[in-house]
Amino acid sequence: MAKYSKKAQEQVKKAMRKKKKGTLRSGSGKKVTSSRQAIAIGLSEAREKGAKVPKKKAGRKKSGSKS
Repeated sequence: MAKYSKKAQEQVKKAMRKKKKGTLRSGSGKKVTSSRQAIAIGLSEAREKGAKVPKKKAGRKKSGSKS
């Protein structure tokens, strides 16, 4: 079974094209240069449109010094 729907894949593809063209902007209005960020924006937009996308994972936790 596919993790992401076709609509979600298309949305990510659009975001990647915009990033390569240099027109993709983040929420704060800054130009997106990271591919990972472009993918995240595409998935977020797909989620808003109701496409089948897994839930967001929790943010990474920074571990302290190991003892």
